Amino acid sequence: MEKVLETIVNRSRIELEETRKRIPSVMLEAQLAELPPTRDFVGSLRRPGARVIAELKSASPSKGVIREVIDIETVAPELEAAGAAALSVLTEKNFFLGSESNLRRARKAVDIPLLRKDFIYDEYQILEARVWGADAVLLIAAMLTPVQFRCLHKFARSLNLAVLCEAHTAEELAMLLDNGGELIGVNARNLSTFDTSLELAGELIRRIPEGKIAVAESAIKSAEDLRKLEELGAKAFLIGETLMRAEHPGRKLCELLSK
Repeated sequence: MEKVLETIVNRSRIELEETRKRIPSVMLEAQLAELPPTRDFVGSLRRPGARVIAELKSASPSKGVIREVIDIETVAPELEAAGAAALSVLTEKNFFLGSESNLRRARKAVDIPLLRKDFIYDEYQILEARVWGADAVLLIAAMLTPVQFRCLHKFARSLNLAVLCEAHTAEELAMLLDNGGELIGVNARNLSTFDTSLELAGELIRRIPEGKIAVAESAIKSAEDLRKLEELGAKAFLIGETLMRAEHPGRKLCELLSK
């Protein structure tokens, strides 16, 4: 596991155990029957046109604070109106300044599907995601063994959650494809150096079979970037920093979609 992931996960494990003591799994499971159905995350990425997963992100380890305060009730509907197919909501609080509250608020603010963006390694986190209002979760190949990936993927699907599977390297991509990944995100960011390369991401996207949904992640700054990745086979695009740095994220999304 890359050092940055190891640092984030180690901090998370301590906090997760504390949370589990306060709110045992059975308490979360008891809420499942009362929850509304999940929204169709995969279907939203199969619709015609450029499919953008717009990310609500306050900060990152590599960039620091990006948008100190996100007015969820304003920004989320603005992105939905601009044409976002789905929203990605950061819930990791220590390094990305995300929160459970942001996910719950986004659920009330928009009708499009929501991805819980976090560093998931435990079924408890997937239960949380479902209870908090997510329609999909992220599983990162770099921090999971094939067995762990399969178990978490199966559990998420049992709760009717879609799974965005993320790869950074050819080896990670092969693992995801060999173990049932259908919605494949390719992150252009190198987890060791934090450098980004759309060219390298494009090479991985070209390896994803036609029947899968290839999602280009990170470093998309312009409509031209989006078009180039689409030509290489990307079916959808996860865009965070470029939108969050804009005064009006919805207008920026329209610009990226050439509206």
